[in-house]
Amino acid sequence: MTEQNASATTATEVAFNELLADQLFQQEELNVPVPQTDPIARTLTQSGTALLQRQYNEGYWRFDLEADTTIPAEYLLLQHLLGTVNKDREQRLAAYITSRQLPDGSWPLYEGGAGNISATVKAYFALKIAGHDPASTAMKQARAWVHGYGGAEKVNIFTRILLATFGQVPWRTVPAMFAEIIWLPRWWIFNLSKVSYWSRCVIIPLLLIFAHRPVHKPGPGLGIKELFKQPPESLKHVDKFVAGNVVKNFFILLDRLLKLLEPLIPEFIRRLSIKKLESWLREHMRGDGGIGAIYPAMANAVYALKLLGCDATDPDMKRGIQAIEDLVIEEEDQSYVQPCVSPVWDTCLSLCALSETGLRQDHVAVKAATDWLFDKQIFTRGDWIEKAPDLEGGGWAFQFENDFYPDIDDTSMVVMALLRVGAHEHPGKKKRIAQAVNWVIGMQNTDGGWGAFDIDNYYEYLNNIPFADHGALVDPSTADLTGRCIEMLVMSGYDKNFPPITRAIEFLKRDQEACGAWFGRWGVNYIYGTWAVLVSLGALGEDPNQPYIRKAVEWLKRIQNSDGGWGEDGDTYDDPGLSGMGKSTASQTAWALLSLMAAGETGSEEVEKGVNYLVRNFEGRDGWKEMSYTGTGFPRVFYLRYHGYSHYFPVWALGVYRRYRQGLATRQEALTRGEPVDLGVLPVLSSKQYRARFN
Repeated sequence: MTEQNASATTATEVAFNELLADQLFQQEELNVPVPQTDPIARTLTQSGTALLQRQYNEGYWRFDLEADTTIPAEYLLLQHLLGTVNKDREQRLAAYITSRQLPDGSWPLYEGGAGNISATVKAYFALKIAGHDPASTAMKQARAWVHGYGGAEKVNIFTRILLATFGQVPWRTVPAMFAEIIWLPRWWIFNLSKVSYWSRCVIIPLLLIFAHRPVHKPGPGLGIKELFKQPPESLKHVDKFVAGNVVKNFFILLDRLLKLLEPLIPEFIRRLSIKKLESWLREHMRGDGGIGAIYPAMANAVYALKLLGCDATDPDMKRGIQAIEDLVIEEEDQSYVQPCVSPVWDTCLSLCALSETGLRQDHVAVKAATDWLFDKQIFTRGDWIEKAPDLEGGGWAFQFENDFYPDIDDTSMVVMALLRVGAHEHPGKKKRIAQAVNWVIGMQNTDGGWGAFDIDNYYEYLNNIPFADHGALVDPSTADLTGRCIEMLVMSGYDKNFPPITRAIEFLKRDQEACGAWFGRWGVNYIYGTWAVLVSLGALGEDPNQPYIRKAVEWLKRIQNSDGGWGEDGDTYDDPGLSGMGKSTASQTAWALLSLMAAGETGSEEVEKGVNYLVRNFEGRDGWKEMSYTGTGFPRVFYLRYHGYSHYFPVWALGVYRRYRQGLATRQEALTRGEPVDLGVLPVLSSKQYRARFN
């Protein structure tokens, strides 16, 4: 437990708990049975109290965010590049990595998943650098597994770049990414405005690293040549042509031609390119959260500055290193590194969950949370202005600080949390909420949906370039974000005749899967996507008997597990035929329950079984045990375990269920079906660019 976590259990938190006992579930109109005689009320009281007690004194909630072993492995190796190795921490990181090894010798991308070649090579390399004996059984098993899956030459691009940096493969095996890319115009087939925010933040520092092509060879005997099936120094064209894929083959051929042409680039142009890259990098590192507030970009940026000759006295370098250190989670025997932090996301979801349990709007915890959220609202004109230069800001980011990149998902969910707790009833705050709604409207894509960070960022052909083997270079519209935006707009006072909502509904109808579900881009997987859509349609008051809605409802009922819960794992991204299949989890069960209840199925047998699953599996203050990774970073590549998902989502679902069973409106319904919200200054259309996009 961190020092800050410890402070969250002070007398202030005890006071929160006492207020909760007085206010949660005790309003006269609820007529709640004594909790001890009602398992649902008892579970909700205990879980709601536990969630409230996890609020920090500053007003926010923050739960740990865990990825696979690639992040701690990369962090361990980065310390060797920077010359800042802490041997004690290195051994704790190694202990964490070792504990995640599968019996077959490999490392997976998520709990319960199969071994992954890139994750396994990184884990093996990190352990070897940390001093693990290559003759040990675990290391022998890892080597055998890697050889069985084609050798280390089969790793993905980012792993190949890491290996090139450590001199384990030649730099010629890395795709051609020149510093001069920074000059490419918008109309060119590839430029940095055409790629997603996360790709942009990773690519810019990588271009600086590529310009230097560093080789930091580890000490004698610490290389990993033994993981390759052919001599790594002989590798040349690792990316192979693919029969029948004209676009991919074009980019592979272009990559090979560019490598031949690079020596012809004049030195003065390279110097100017590096200077421009450094300027962009420093501008985007000026906040405390690190560039992009995500680990891969932060690590690349710090190493790029080191290659430029900077040391720890450089202000940007110093802040960048501290941002990385802030991601480290220290436990008694192990340490791991988060890919980022999620306080805004955790706070708005916790607030939504507690509001639906009946927590009063004048509760001290509500005021603390809303004040903190408003303090984090972003009016900086970030990278998104390129396609909407006259659009005003007002969104929220995922992390403590990421001013260049507020996102649609967090902004929509924060607005809904604020509306649920009545923040719009305060004149000054009403305008702030309206500004956020306006920003979301202005970020709508031409196809009617919403992406996460940019407008019309759907140049899918770019996923064929050799650098993009992760298949996530762009940020197109997705059903989960589109559903979230519809729900927010409805709660903000708009109806189905509002053009952005009309366009969004048409997008969702086109995007529905044949089975009836919707794909989940930011959560695993079809259960997540379907939850976001069905809840938005319920808020809109759509007739649940419409065929496309019934199809989704029947799919959810059909995939319910025999234990009453719902579950799905990352395999469904590789094989959609597995949609909705997996071991039951508390968070995915909550999503399914919220979906069904939004579609009018509160009294169904499936909902009753799902609620019983949650009650039966509640484990007290620690909430629901959930080791599964139900969050998604990049489908098929990167998955997340949100430690908070098993806390606030079940509370939310049980709170909504209990209100329905008592004939009471949910907080969402009170806003959408009672007296409409009047934010007073809401626009009809968001900006000149927005109007032009749809005319």
